[in-house]
Amino acid sequence: MNKLLWIFVFGLSILGCKEKEESLRAKPNIVFIITDDHAYQALSAYDDKLIKTPHIDRLANEGMLFNRAFVTNSICSPSRAVALTGKFSHLNSVRDNLDVFDTTQVTFPRLLQGAGYETAIYGKWHLKSKPKGFDFWEVLPDQGHYYHPEFLTPDGDIKTTGYVTDVITDKAIHYLDSLRDTNKPFMLMYNHKAPHRQWWPSMHDLEDFKYKKIPVPETLFDEYKTKSNASAEAEMRIADHMALTMDNKIAPEILEKLDYEEFLGWYSSSYTERFNRLTKEEQEQWLKVYGPINEDFQQNTPKGKALTLWKYQRYMEDYLGVIKSVDRNIGRLLDYLDENDLTENTIVVYTSDQGFYLGEHGWFDKRFMYEESFRTPLLIRYPQSIEAGTVNSDLVQNIDFAPTVLDIAEVDIPEDIQGLSLLPLFEGNNANWRDALYYHYYEYPGIHMVKRHYGVRTAQHKLIRFYYNTEAWELYDLEKDPQELNNVYDSPEYKTVQEQLHKKLQELRVQYKDDSDSLNLQWIQSDIERLKSLGWY
Repeated sequence: MNKLLWIFVFGLSILGCKEKEESLRAKPNIVFIITDDHAYQALSAYDDKLIKTPHIDRLANEGMLFNRAFVTNSICSPSRAVALTGKFSHLNSVRDNLDVFDTTQVTFPRLLQGAGYETAIYGKWHLKSKPKGFDFWEVLPDQGHYYHPEFLTPDGDIKTTGYVTDVITDKAIHYLDSLRDTNKPFMLMYNHKAPHRQWWPSMHDLEDFKYKKIPVPETLFDEYKTKSNASAEAEMRIADHMALTMDNKIAPEILEKLDYEEFLGWYSSSYTERFNRLTKEEQEQWLKVYGPINEDFQQNTPKGKALTLWKYQRYMEDYLGVIKSVDRNIGRLLDYLDENDLTENTIVVYTSDQGFYLGEHGWFDKRFMYEESFRTPLLIRYPQSIEAGTVNSDLVQNIDFAPTVLDIAEVDIPEDIQGLSLLPLFEGNNANWRDALYYHYYEYPGIHMVKRHYGVRTAQHKLIRFYYNTEAWELYDLEKDPQELNNVYDSPEYKTVQEQLHKKLQELRVQYKDDSDSLNLQWIQSDIERLKSLGWY
């Protein structure tokens, strides 16, 4: 009798294990794609006047496009920390690109891992500490290189050959095809370096935009007439701060002949270092394209506004060329999902760590709370929950990524996560959704010299406070002034709006636990000491 009972209990346990395995296997897979500095203006699902991105556009055509997706702090490392934790920068250990990510804190990959998911990350990490919460990982050191990049791995550093966007995709597909445990759902973070500065296109894409006239933004020569001093003092103008060498690919020896001095002394050596990474054959192919550009520049050197227009054109040719490779490689990964019957049960998220200026306000780079860098592309495909071709216009933010992924995986969302799950929006339910966004940028003093600021954005208005070594407020009516050219903070017509926004801003600072001015002062002092130790202050 005891033997029969033991057999019965053993059989039940085996049955229970099988049911648990089947339940786990039925959970959705997750592919989370983060590119670097991909402006929504350069993604044809949003606007096709600059470039066609048919493969990335698939995610919009087959899923949901978010028209109002934003970040909390428009800079590389902080945005990645926000995505992993669902918390604002002041609570996740990374306020700027110098901070080291605290890997002991809770992240959504670690929670998924604990719930039976297999997790992997390939590509850009940029958080200074080693990845935790991943079963497989190979990541670029810091920013990484476009050509023949090195990778950090659990077994040490490795050197690869090839173009970084191709190499990252090869690694991601190899994981899906050969490494993953097919009895578990997977979460793959597939993170690209591109299109981060210094925009070195693949050999396949060197000439794609070289003979096309790129449309010039209306605000390329913005004079910041109503803005605070923060805009004029920022060091990210194409006219004054973009490098002819490392950005526009003019050889340093030509600038020496022209007696032209770059804005920063390391620009020329940075170009030379990257050129020297190319093989001899690649250098020859590169010079076939860029050699004539250099010769023409030397013989017909533009001046003044003509030089700004020339630099803008060159910048955009390479920036868009780099995106061509991103689009092509994402197409490779999506094709792999199709060919291996993984599409139906896999949610694919496409986003960037932030937006980017493509000449608007005369700028390149990001950092400011103005729309082009504050806003980011966000496309999500999940056939089981999202109707193809859906467009959402609610205010969403990168703090929402972690709770969304956890919700999809049916993993409990920690109470201290500050974002919201997007699942209700997948089904068109925006009842009780947020009516405003909070933003806070910290990296000043630092490269590009964008002053510290925080602010609030609603559906129609935006209020920004610049602080640290300045005290200035800006207010914009986004419906009447979508390009944010007219600061109406002191306008009597907007007195009531200003009061409402100040109240809302304070509410959000309290809600997100960022209302301690004394703590901000402590951070400022510690940041100054850190910069002094690095010789940057």
